Amino acid sequence: MRQPGRQTRRPERRTPQSAAELAKVHERALAEAAARSANRDAAAPGDPSFLQPRPEIGDSWERLRRLGLDPDAGATTVHLGPAEIEHRRRASGLDPLLPILRDTLVEQPDQPPLILAITDADGHILWQAGERGLRRSAERIGFLNGARWAEERVGTNGIAAALRAQRPMHVHSSEHYLRSHQSWTCVAAPVRDPGTGLLIGAINLSGPAHSVRPYLLQLTATAAKLAETELRARRLESLHHLRTLAAPMLARVNGPALVVDAAGWTAAAAGLPPPARLRLPAEGWGSAAVHWLPSLGECVIEPLADGWLVRPVRPQDTAPAVPGGPDGPDPVAAGHGGLLAEQAEGARLRLDLRRVGGPELSVRGAAGSWSHALSPRHAELLLLLATERDGLSAAQLADALFGDPARTVTVRAELSRLRRHLGGLLAHRPYRFADTVLVTVAGPEDPYDLLPSSSAPAVRRLRAGLADGTVRLPGTPPLPGPRPPSDGAVPPRPRSAPVPLPPR
Repeated sequence: MRQPGRQTRRPERRTPQSAAELAKVHERALAEAAARSANRDAAAPGDPSFLQPRPEIGDSWERLRRLGLDPDAGATTVHLGPAEIEHRRRASGLDPLLPILRDTLVEQPDQPPLILAITDADGHILWQAGERGLRRSAERIGFLNGARWAEERVGTNGIAAALRAQRPMHVHSSEHYLRSHQSWTCVAAPVRDPGTGLLIGAINLSGPAHSVRPYLLQLTATAAKLAETELRARRLESLHHLRTLAAPMLARVNGPALVVDAAGWTAAAAGLPPPARLRLPAEGWGSAAVHWLPSLGECVIEPLADGWLVRPVRPQDTAPAVPGGPDGPDPVAAGHGGLLAEQAEGARLRLDLRRVGGPELSVRGAAGSWSHALSPRHAELLLLLATERDGLSAAQLADALFGDPARTVTVRAELSRLRRHLGGLLAHRPYRFADTVLVTVAGPEDPYDLLPSSSAPAVRRLRAGLADGTVRLPGTPPLPGPRPPSDGAVPPRPRSAPVPLPPR
């Protein structure tokens, strides 16, 4: 029974657009973009009743328009040579899976003709399989082994969309930016290395737009999970081998020690509770013998087979868990306020968003220096907090991320996980960075490469503001020349915080 005064939020149902409707959306979007470029001030906004492309597709079209890609010609595609293709095939670790994927995806009875393609993380096609006549048709648009199917070269497509968004994506018919591709439909899903979490490639199915079935997106996503499962099995086998080699050495070591593989996963430990994984420095260990690790303190690092022997010099004390309010445990209330204040005093926090698919957080301060690879959601949260130094409530963050201020449970859970890494650097009520922390954000050269996997409303507005030059990221140089604020924009604040996000 529905409670009085309580509103239920139902998912929006929208009938898929036909190819003819998508073609109209494509031509209308390009015409409006050309009008804005010719006379930006006089260009009228598009009719809101007219069908609009999906947000991911619209963002891609806008980025390609800004890059100057011709929708009729595209750009010159770079092809790898045979030796480089073979090298990348072996490095990917996906080659043993090709027979299984081919049998599962393209050689089933009563299935429309399809092309299976497996790419690396840069979008280079490494393998293809499928009906020969269909592959010859695809070659006419440059879809062949060694070709880099990148957005800036061949326009909006399933492979590039999946690699940028880091989730399964489909691009249907006239959602392709290049008109020569609009008779095709592509569905693709990214594949990650389970050991490192890094993107290593994508699995793609392509076919004629009129014959592709809706279930293919889920089928492709399942195939990507199958590939990751196989890679995970190999990693566990490698850990077992490393554990066998490490056992005699750990028996002779005085004091606590653990052995981790090259990605930081623990193979064996002695004298201390083993963490599941150590966050290793992204830049490598360097020449120093002693390094500071967030969970262990100062450690001596020594190479061992395909991993590392880690020996804590002085194990770091860990604070017991303390119950708290809806925002999670409050370490200050637990009696550790002095320790966390020392951690935040003069700390420098850098959020590096320059690499597509590789957001990273690095911290330098009194407690040491460390870096941490971020999930897409944590990168979104830290970016929003960096641009709003006065702080945001859970409801405001939920609205910025999901367009729904009621989704506070998800926000609080993610921030609780973040605070385990950041400790006193991150305060709450409202959520914010501590005042003594200097925060900088390194963004990509192209604003539309800022967290490309994100469809959060606030992140999309931030991309548009960066592209227009009306906002800047914390720590970036001031915009050249005075720009009087328009539409109510507020000038930058002295703490290197950017101009607030453009009004919705």
